[in-house]
Amino acid sequence: MKRMKKTFALLLATSMLVVLALSGCSGGKSAGDVAPAGESDTGKSGKSGEQVTITHYTIDSEDRTFIEKLIPDFEAKHPNIKVKVEKAPYEQFDSKLQTLIAGGKSPDVTSHYGYGGFAEYYNKDMLLDMNDIINEDGFKASDYNIPDDLMKIYTVKDHVYGVPVNMYVTLMLYNKDMFDAANVPYPPSDYEDKSWTFDKMVEDAKKMTHVSDDIAKTQYGVDFTWSERDMRPLYFGVEPYSQDTWTNGGVPSETRFDSPDVMATYNKLFNLILKDKVSPTTEWSKSVAGQNGDAFVTGKLGMTVSGSWSLAGSNDFPFKVGVAAVPAGGNDKVRSVLFVDPLLILKGSKHPKEAFEWIKYLVSDEVQEKSIDLSGGNPPVNTKAAEAYYKHFEGINPDDVKKVYEGAVKYGFESYNHLITNYSQINDMFINEMQPIDTGHKTVEEVMPTIQKKVMEIIKR
Repeated sequence: MKRMKKTFALLLATSMLVVLALSGCSGGKSAGDVAPAGESDTGKSGKSGEQVTITHYTIDSEDRTFIEKLIPDFEAKHPNIKVKVEKAPYEQFDSKLQTLIAGGKSPDVTSHYGYGGFAEYYNKDMLLDMNDIINEDGFKASDYNIPDDLMKIYTVKDHVYGVPVNMYVTLMLYNKDMFDAANVPYPPSDYEDKSWTFDKMVEDAKKMTHVSDDIAKTQYGVDFTWSERDMRPLYFGVEPYSQDTWTNGGVPSETRFDSPDVMATYNKLFNLILKDKVSPTTEWSKSVAGQNGDAFVTGKLGMTVSGSWSLAGSNDFPFKVGVAAVPAGGNDKVRSVLFVDPLLILKGSKHPKEAFEWIKYLVSDEVQEKSIDLSGGNPPVNTKAAEAYYKHFEGINPDDVKKVYEGAVKYGFESYNHLITNYSQINDMFINEMQPIDTGHKTVEEVMPTIQKKVMEIIKR
């Protein structure tokens, strides 16, 4: 979400206001009042009758490729538009996109599903300004129950570059069976519960942690993967990037990853693994869940703090699941990371109007609600469909899901990977340089000066 001065200055206020939209602002017309994207607007694209094909580029995973199941309905309503889905593994998403664009085979529609984000795409001049299409079409976000505050995230100097389709937050999932066995009370879903703190989380995690030479008997209390590595100090109220980052296009004038207060936050997080021993090592997680698996699903973790995409598969977990607020860590304004995914039209699109018809279809009331089940639980931006989302998860109180979502938005800040340019390079560097800390071979104090030097080199480059 790389934006220019005006938009960046509004970001935090936007994040705080969205909760109001989610909880009460269901204004605008319903699908019955407005032609669902793709019905009465059919004649607007391909008026000559010529059939065109648009390409939607996405990650090759079930929570993204479910859109293939929507294509027959869309094409029936738009007989002159065919939709092709291009896929790539998560790790190859960014590189393949660049290859497609360089080879003159740019997709029409995509999102920032890889390591890179809106900021990077915008600064590389990859995105189509949708204003002309929106004005010609008469598109209004309120007609699709999309809060205006979310639309502003992808608006730069009054020019729209993306239409939000999903909104993920950070939340906590917990294993009720492990809590019951340890006789530990469940954590609260209310973000206003002041008793739920980081230290209380560690205290509860210790009661559920049992480390054994037998991996089958080992279990841990918590896995705390709040945001990407460079953003985690913010949880404790420490900002590693200079404030001008948010007002000059996501390019910080300075960073402070080697400062004492930043290093103290990393020590607190790594101590969950190395000192408190209530969190698993990367090696243990891989051993029980596979290379890219989720250790929480194995039933050997009491709590996990991560993006709400982890909630999507909870109906199939082999244990009872609860959802809770992220505990307070010291930042009284930010406790959650927001991951708002937009649908973007790339500049290389040969059929932008047809691509916009597809976008409108995907954000319509009916399709947003249908997509919850088809995707396994993707959170819609559509406030009307959100009510169905809260009720989607078997065995989890819908009121808890709603409280967690609204609290996470109220105390949320958009993910740095969407806001900071050249983020894919920064993220790769953090992963590589921090690995020795995770394994115990190096200390935070040994590693962070190198990270500080390299992150500035990437930014200057």
